[in-house]
Amino acid sequence: MSSNIRAEKKQSSSSSPVTSLPEEVVVDILARVPRRDYPRVSLVSKYFRSLVSSSEIYARRSSLGCTEHFLYVFLFDWDDRVNRLYTFRWKGNGNSSRLVLIPGLPDMPRDGSFVAVGSRIYVLSGRMTSSAFFIDCASSHTVQHLPRMPFPMSDIVADVIGGRIYVFGYHGTDQKYSHAMLVFNTETQMWEDGMTKPGDVYAYRSLVVMAGKMYMTEFQNSYVYDPKESKWETDEKLSSKFWDHKACVVDDVLYFYDWSDKELRGYDLEHKCWGVVNGLDDFLAEMRRVGCYLTRTGSYAGKLVLFSHRYEINGEICCAEILLERRNGGQIWGKVDQWCDHGLIAGDFSITKSLDVVL
Repeated sequence: MSSNIRAEKKQSSSSSPVTSLPEEVVVDILARVPRRDYPRVSLVSKYFRSLVSSSEIYARRSSLGCTEHFLYVFLFDWDDRVNRLYTFRWKGNGNSSRLVLIPGLPDMPRDGSFVAVGSRIYVLSGRMTSSAFFIDCASSHTVQHLPRMPFPMSDIVADVIGGRIYVFGYHGTDQKYSHAMLVFNTETQMWEDGMTKPGDVYAYRSLVVMAGKMYMTEFQNSYVYDPKESKWETDEKLSSKFWDHKACVVDDVLYFYDWSDKELRGYDLEHKCWGVVNGLDDFLAEMRRVGCYLTRTGSYAGKLVLFSHRYEINGEICCAEILLERRNGGQIWGKVDQWCDHGLIAGDFSITKSLDVVL
């Protein structure tokens, strides 16, 4: 028991019989309470507030298999030219669902890259700086700075494999620069040695992870990096579609909305082929009819999330959760699980990225 929690328990012991129980029993009970109820639990006493924000309770939730998935969204504010972090609160279909701003955070870099590892969101700057920090979503969204990068980078993309964050981008000046990679170990909280990418990529536009490998795209080609073998390859079939930074991965299938054909597409890694997600024709047609323009896909709790804008209504952002099913023959079918079409937020915003955070 930490000294702070011990002190809070002593102050609260006279007001609640629960505090007379051993702390491990209280933690075991609270670990089974849904995470969405923790704000109300924290109002019971300072002792409870300390417990629900402690690392012990989240470790216990994990060991009990009581962890939950939470959807976080970075929105770019075109007025202030910064990214801000929101959490998405589903409350069933209708206008009760909403995006809630996380207060008290520093402005997020405009050209940064954002990744989630467990309950933490890592923020990596992309403007030739060495700064980086993480947001601990299990501890009231506190911020902790990381060790400085070994060298500054720009125009970065990043993703995670096995607890390591791989950061790709450029190092140098406008006159002389090189493609580079850095690796951050989230267990040791230290930067590891990186490497230089051969200079045959014009610009990194997106990075996703499938089956333990990293898939990147630039304007015309897609590249595959295997961190175990430190080996680069090209994927011509993946390059046949312009999937860019609006794509996501669910169960090792890459998804993106194809504007040219107005279809949701998936890339089957096992068979190395593109396909169409079936069962969504009526839904996508209705979205277009009401003026929703799909802008980004995301992955959340094993489901696909579709974000859209309604620009004629002051930039409303809407969202849908799609359940996915693989059928015989390799076909992928989708079904709308939840849908909020009343505008989660309105204004001059664009969606930078969504993240699946486990608490």
